[in-house]
Amino acid sequence: MIARLKGIVDVIRSDSLILDVNGVGYLVYCASNFLGSLPPLGSPLSLYIETHVREDAITLFGFEQEVEREWFRLLTTVQGVGAKLALAILGALGVEGVARAAAMQDSNAFARTSGVGPKLAGRIANDLRDKGPALGAGLARKSSGPLDPPAATQDQQALRDALSALINLGYKEPDASAAIGRARHGINPALTPEAMVAELIRGGLRELAP
Repeated sequence: MIARLKGIVDVIRSDSLILDVNGVGYLVYCASNFLGSLPPLGSPLSLYIETHVREDAITLFGFEQEVEREWFRLLTTVQGVGAKLALAILGALGVEGVARAAAMQDSNAFARTSGVGPKLAGRIANDLRDKGPALGAGLARKSSGPLDPPAATQDQQALRDALSALINLGYKEPDASAAIGRARHGINPALTPEAMVAELIRGGLRELAP
């Protein structure tokens, strides 16, 4: 499977681009907001790729950041959300918007995407409610470096992982740190480390909501 491509932007279309990789042109479907911000033709570009294989086609979907690809994968697990609609949702809301809507179960946010009716919007919000924070925690663990001696306590590590997850979603560190600080109050200290990280991420996203 193709997981990543590095090449030159050859063609930009309304829903896709052609990436020239050593003389081979790959057709890659991307979110509309990303296509609208691409550099000029001939510029270098690196994309994370999600490959879908069917009997009659191999389709590539491209993302600037790995976290976008992970949200794309999550969205396509929801019944009624295909790959093209998942891209449309990401294009309409962005990663931050999808994460916030999932954490707050804001079905109205998902319904703003063309092709997403109220029933499907509610299903997306409900299905992603618990998966979103888990995704953020997983990305935080991937990006965390070795702990400084002495080893951090579980609470400190949970705060660190939650902060890293929000930064991975595109929030600035001071804003994310302040939001996590506010969100930690009222969280049950008896939660497992994984559950505490998920609650901190969810609470942080609520605090960061406009």
